Amino acid sequence: MAKRGDNIRPIIKRRKIVAGDGHHGGAWKVAYADFVTAMMAFFLLMWLLNATTEEQRKGIADYFSPSLPISRISQGGDNLFEGKTQRADALMIEDGVGAREELRRDGPAMDPDSTEKKSVEARRFAEIENLLRGDSGESTVEDALLDHVVTRVTDEGLIVEIFDRDGPPLFAAGTAEPSAKLSALIDLMVEIAGLLANPVAIAVHTDALPFAGKGYDNFDLSTDRAQAVRRMMVARGLASDRIRRVTGKGASEPAVADPLAPRNRRVVITFLRERRDAR
Repeated sequence: MAKRGDNIRPIIKRRKIVAGDGHHGGAWKVAYADFVTAMMAFFLLMWLLNATTEEQRKGIADYFSPSLPISRISQGGDNLFEGKTQRADALMIEDGVGAREELRRDGPAMDPDSTEKKSVEARRFAEIENLLRGDSGESTVEDALLDHVVTRVTDEGLIVEIFDRDGPPLFAAGTAEPSAKLSALIDLMVEIAGLLANPVAIAVHTDALPFAGKGYDNFDLSTDRAQAVRRMMVARGLASDRIRRVTGKGASEPAVADPLAPRNRRVVITFLRERRDAR
């Protein structure tokens, strides 16, 4: 005889256990991949902005939003690298064919004859400087006279300064009467003018020593001396039409700080550049 309770069916409880897989699934990997892709695209954009010119960036923009005619060859705007790539440009440089492209001409065309004239003029100016410094060894001028001469080349031309030193002056004091020393130096200047075709400018400077009387000052004195130099040069063979200007500067442009120094008393003869005279 069966015991009571032997026919009781067991109750089975089924529990569904949901276990996490790794870090709660793989959804985070998709989000991270999207983030990395976005960052790569961002840095690529930054590189493009830094590595391209404004014109190339405009071409790239026209490629995605065309505002220009579409080129079938480049499949984009006709300004996109102008239908070329950076690799193609590099190959052109390696092959030596890049110069076939038309050059930009932002300024006036160079005249070969003008360039040659400038070169000849510069060479002649240098020869004159060497002659007056005694560097060439061909000068027959006494060193005592050359001690009164300095030269320099500027944008205006070849400038030759004949200046006073301690001792007998170039002009008699307070007058436009030249000394024998100045006369010899003027002879030299006319010889130099014969070696050049450039026009001539004459300027004379004085020191700041004032005149006792009124009505005549250093400007008047320097003008008279400049005219005296002009007459001397013409009398010795310089064509008068080569003289472009004759100026008396007075004491307005001292050569040294001391306004009364002999160095301020000087004759400046400039052989003007031909291009300036042509203006």
